[in-house]
Amino acid sequence: MTLLGTGTPIPRPDRFGPSTLIEAGSHTVLIDAGRGAAMRLFQLGVPIGRIDALLLTHFHSDHTVGIPDLWLTGWLSSHFGNRRRPFNVIGPVGTARLMHHLEAAYAHDIEIRVEDEKLAREHVAVTVEEFGEDGVVYQAGDLRVIAFTVDHGDAIKPAYGFRIEYQGRVAVISGDTRYNVNLLRYGEGADLLVHEVAMAPPELLGQADIQRIINHHTSPQEAGRVFAQTRPKLAAFTHLVMLASQTVIAPTIEALIAATRETYEGPLEVGEDLMSFEIGENVTVRKPEIWPWFSYGS
Repeated sequence: MTLLGTGTPIPRPDRFGPSTLIEAGSHTVLIDAGRGAAMRLFQLGVPIGRIDALLLTHFHSDHTVGIPDLWLTGWLSSHFGNRRRPFNVIGPVGTARLMHHLEAAYAHDIEIRVEDEKLAREHVAVTVEEFGEDGVVYQAGDLRVIAFTVDHGDAIKPAYGFRIEYQGRVAVISGDTRYNVNLLRYGEGADLLVHEVAMAPPELLGQADIQRIINHHTSPQEAGRVFAQTRPKLAAFTHLVMLASQTVIAPTIEALIAATRETYEGPLEVGEDLMSFEIGENVTVRKPEIWPWFSYGS
């Protein structure tokens, strides 16, 4: 698992939009496609056209604005694209409508490239599978992905997390959620549990807009409770909603860790873009650039 983007709608160059790459044997799956997902794949040397399926957790724009880039750039006849099959999207009910409108929006571009570049129309086609309840939503060989309902707020429905199973190993991605029991159920037995988190400085907690955001997400202390109850080999944070204003700075990573430690004492990583996790007997973490390797497990 590689965290392509660990950010939020804030257009930060160091934390792109939410997106997670799953590589299991010959299978390559992407969960969400936030801003810059295609760029991160390029950085990794993973051809954009090699993605077997894109799975969506929900429809917030920060999780979906990278879809046209993945779809259309992956179609181009170059080493970084070169998709030789339809673009496969799996998501909650509403995904077909989203993709239909994207096809309409980019119809002119597609017609131009078919005529001018002789690109195959069948490779820019979109296939969509929708789901509306908990259960297996993707299976290929030994890889199985299970969607489960989470609680991102009363108005933000549907919203899902994913449990990824492969040859006896399990990784779980919370999706955007408040603390909820269903995540505890599907997080049980995970080698790696990757969870969203939100935090704001005390000076901003009295503001209605800040409270609204906080109330749609999981606090560090609540995430710690999830980790303590599910007891993964490694817990990690992604989608860091670290709130600030023009005059008040965002909480630090150190403050985030300290708040999580109020309820959880186990192995913990704060995700960064391009941080990767190799799940075997232990969970091995590779941090981007020149940072060293760490291993968690028995």
